[in-house]
Amino acid sequence: MSKVRKEPVDKYIIDPMGRFLSNSTMSGIVLFTAALLAIIVSNSPWSEAFHHFWEIPVSIGFSDHQLSKSIHHWINDGLMAVFFFVVGLELKREIISGELSNPKAALMPVAAAAGGMIIPAVIYFFINPAGDSSSGWGIPMATDIAFALGILYLLGDKVPVSLKIFLTALAIADDLGAVLVIAFFYTSDINTTSLLTGAVFLVVLLLANRLGVRNTLFYGIVGIGGLWLAFLMSGVHATIAAVLAAFTIPARVKYPELVFEKKLSQLLEQFRKAKPNNSPTVTAEQLHILEKMRYVSKNALTPLQILEHAMHPLVAFIIMPLFALANAGVSLSGDTLMAIGNKVTIGVFMGLLLGKVLGVVGFVTVLSRLKIAKLPRDINTKRLIGLGFLAGIGFTMSLFISQLAFKQGIMIEQAKLGILMASLVAGFIGYFILKSAGTDKKI
Repeated sequence: MSKVRKEPVDKYIIDPMGRFLSNSTMSGIVLFTAALLAIIVSNSPWSEAFHHFWEIPVSIGFSDHQLSKSIHHWINDGLMAVFFFVVGLELKREIISGELSNPKAALMPVAAAAGGMIIPAVIYFFINPAGDSSSGWGIPMATDIAFALGILYLLGDKVPVSLKIFLTALAIADDLGAVLVIAFFYTSDINTTSLLTGAVFLVVLLLANRLGVRNTLFYGIVGIGGLWLAFLMSGVHATIAAVLAAFTIPARVKYPELVFEKKLSQLLEQFRKAKPNNSPTVTAEQLHILEKMRYVSKNALTPLQILEHAMHPLVAFIIMPLFALANAGVSLSGDTLMAIGNKVTIGVFMGLLLGKVLGVVGFVTVLSRLKIAKLPRDINTKRLIGLGFLAGIGFTMSLFISQLAFKQGIMIEQAKLGILMASLVAGFIGYFILKSAGTDKKI
């Protein structure tokens, strides 16, 4: 059998880049680096220029029909819509055939996610019961799946696979909860005409799905040019449009496994029998067979999985780091450090650090004691507590919600400080608890 020849570009660029992008810990490291860079620059002589850059207006359109927003708004309303689109794809896949597809198996991580959202919100609201600061109750409800899973994968074999699956299911259920919170509680005045226009585009996408349209470009044009734009103009946050658009993407294969195997076997046999031309190029007959193979292979995948796989590196290595650069910068001046004791910072910090652990562990304990659901065998009490702390890494989603919750810049800065401190502390505590977790008894 002849060896596959690797070109220098494959050996030294494409293969290493592929390994980098597929490494589960790398996205968390890149995100952390971007956040750290934003903090460093925000406390440097270039601070003013750095913050001014994100406020530069960028217009899209022509003549009198233009949509003008700052770079910061385009990232939060535009690029983060792509992030939420991928979240929507993950949610749909998990509900159809993943960790959330089996109601009995999904009950425990969903309950853990619910506890990890309710208790932090209650703690925050207890500290901030009235005034403008009270609207930040949704901030500590979120879990950053990239950071949390990144830390788990850094631990390698020290944590069982069941713990990684449980945290993934918890974080995905948490994402769904965060989307619902944004939809129902963090929307501005609604423009009914734009919302109805968006509803029309949503119906078009749903009909296309039912009719068997599988072209991802069609869903992209209608989803972005129609649904997303209409929601952006309606007052309902545009990220909701992204999630709704994701749920319209077909999750069915055209060729089931047995049909795919049969067709591919037939084509392979045809390729073997095709007469070669003994040159670096293939013959017209071989080219025709290879094109059929590509068509068959494409139709053995769902458009949902094709999109999710293709867009994940874009979100993990470009969109989320850009969001962190634009939003994580907080000035650690004397005034800011003196303000650490303000109610917003304390509410967010205590909600994420304490509320997540109490909520996750508490709800899981109740379900276990009532024998409504049970934890996987490998997850003992210490590992569950460590997982609860990792769920306290709010970062991306918490930063995003803080932009929606507050209008005053000072409160956004106070919330950022609480998010960054809680995420850092929760990450360290969770890491060391899980690293030292033994085989103590389960709850």
